[in-house]
This record gives sequence, C-alpha cells and structure tokens, in this order.
Amino acid sequence: MSVLYTNARLMTLEGEGLGLVDKGVLCTEGTQIVYAGPADGFTAPGGARVVDCGGRWISPGLVDCHSHIVHAGTRAREFGMRLEGASYEEIARAGGGIISSVMQLRAASQEALLEQSLPRLDALIAEGLTTIEVKSGYGLTIPDELKMLRAARALGQKRRVRVVTSWLAAHATPPEYKGRNADYIREVALPGLDAAHADGLADGVDAFCEGIAFSPEELRPLFRHARALGLPVRLHADQLSNLSGGAFAAGFGALSADHLEYADAATAAAMARAGTVAVILPGAFYFIRETRKPPIALFREHGTRMALATDNNPGSSPLTSLLLAMNMGATLFGMTVAECIAGVTREGARALGLLAETGTLSAGKRADLAIWSIGEPAELVCNMGLNPLHRRICGGVAD
Repeated sequence: MSVLYTNARLMTLEGEGLGLVDKGVLCTEGTQIVYAGPADGFTAPGGARVVDCGGRWISPGLVDCHSHIVHAGTRAREFGMRLEGASYEEIARAGGGIISSVMQLRAASQEALLEQSLPRLDALIAEGLTTIEVKSGYGLTIPDELKMLRAARALGQKRRVRVVTSWLAAHATPPEYKGRNADYIREVALPGLDAAHADGLADGVDAFCEGIAFSPEELRPLFRHARALGLPVRLHADQLSNLSGGAFAAGFGALSADHLEYADAATAAAMARAGTVAVILPGAFYFIRETRKPPIALFREHGTRMALATDNNPGSSPLTSLLLAMNMGATLFGMTVAECIAGVTREGARALGLLAETGTLSAGKRADLAIWSIGEPAELVCNMGLNPLHRRICGGVAD
C-alpha cells in the first residue's frame, strides 16, 4: 500500500548538509521510500493513503551506531562512590568496575538480559530510533558472549527496530586470563567469533584498543580473522591515550573508530582516506568527567565523517537518549546542528555499513522515518529533556 505524507518539511540528509525541503512530500510503498522531495510536480500514485503532517518536519529514523544496551544489573553504587571521592582502584577492590558487569552478566539468563534491556531500547524508540547497533563484551566467555548476542537478536524480534550486532569479546581481559591477553584472544575471542558467525549472530567485530585493554598487535589476528570471514570491523580507539588505534582500524578498512579523544592529525587523515567514520560518544566523556575532547576540528579539516551515538553501558555512559547525545555533541564539543543531526542519521548509518539502505530520505531506501513537532531542525539539538517526536515509522509501519 502506498502512503503519502503531505504538508511536510523534509530533512532528507542527502548530500553533505541536511537536504532541507520546505514544501515537501514523501511517498512510501510497502517498506520502501519511493519519493521524497518538493511537492510541486509530484503525482501521487492512485489509491495512496494520505497522511497530513500539519507542517511538521520529517527526518530519517534515528540510528544509534554504538551501544552496549544488552547488559545485566547496574553500577549505580559506583557512581555514588565516585561522588564521595572513591578512586577507580578503590571501587575495583570493592568489587566494582567492568568485572562487576561481567559477574552480573554471567549470572543472568538470556531471558533476564532481554527483560532488562527492553526498557532501555524502548526509551530510544520513543525518540525516533529505527536502527541500533548492540555489542557483546560483558560475558568474556564464549557461552556468555553468545548469550548476549542472542539477547540482542531477540530485541529485534520483540520490537519493530533493526538490530545490528557486534562481536566484542576483546573488550577486556577476564580475571582468569589476567596478564595473558594473547591467550585470551586465541582461546576465546577467535573461536567464539567462529561460533557466532556460524550461528548468524555477529554482523561485525569490535574491540577495545587501549592500554587497559588490548594493543593493536594483540588485536591484529582478530581483525584479520574477521575480514577473512567477510565481517566488517570497528574499534574503540584512542579514548584514554594515543595508540593510533583509529589509524590501525583504518588500515583494516574499518567502518568506524569510536571515542577518539586522543586521535591526532595522522589518524584523522588515515580514517578519511579509508572512509572510516569517527563515532563521537559524548555520554562517556560527560559521565566520567573527562577533560580531553575529541578533535572535531581535525576531523573537519581532513574530511573525516562524524557520527554520534549513546554508548549506552552500565559503567561509563548510562545514556538512553540520542536527542541528549546531540545536545552534548553541540554543547560539549562544538558540533554544528547539521553535524549532530547527520551524526544520528546519515553518518550513523554509514558507520554501520547501512547507508545504501537507510539514513537518508531517498527513493529506494527503507521507509524509516521520524516525524517531529518542531519549528526548525535546530530544536532537535538545542532542547534538553523535551521529546518532540510526533510519530515513528520503521520499515513503512507507523507506531
């Protein structure tokens, strides 16, 4: 069935800007967009159902291209301890840190993971989300990592949303492998990836490249294996120090490198040449009170594409709002309105390798739309705590 959205203003996100159309119309046929552009000169197909948007704005559905939304339990107690002056070491000794998340994850069933994750996903869907990337990375054993990915797949069955999964076993070294990173990669990350791939659970591979995690050389076998399997790679890179992780990722043609607070000009240039998207994660910067900002000016100078995401996770970014992520990208890092909106639509889709299918209002792409009760696009970025979503359409179906 054709649906015609009339009396609309469009943010098509085609080209390099927002692709604004003031007097626009958008037509869908089943799950696809067949037209998005000026109303003048467009002839609607016969029998189309007409939806009058009342002058509202339509954008592509939002894309969260970096999340750890499947996790167990909470680390709110650690937040309180930090506010009272406890150090990371003191929190770790008290049973906190990522190992706390690992222990809670291992103790949770797949059903419990799904139940705990759905409210977080629902908060994002309520703001116009239509695509989300979900990582493993808190199980750190093959069965527990696979359990996380199965729960992620189940999210896409319980809700009308597209879920993209990432194998992130190389997120941290579990206690039983302390000091044996290479053994962990060889005995857990690699065979686990084979199992996830065989079961159709992994759409890509991610890793954490940092002094407290894994070095580029330790990750090289994992990335080589991922590419041999035909899986794209992405990387948590240069968040706490400059290991040239972004450049390392670009060398493998990575879809994205994420965080990047310590990235330098050489890394920005390498990422631009490779088409590797810089995923900016202001939630983590804000929540753990970092002071080193990602080099937005360098990314602009070198033409490195920039996306924005929540990085939703229990320890450093319990953020379930892409609208707030946009505001943070603007207020904390100086990103423009156009960069922020593109970051959670077109560039978020690019960071997942899905730009041919979603992320812009273009004929032939999925009918993933968000209709907003706003006067101008800047309202999506400047407001804090107000959700102006009027209607979400995912795959041509309205909520």
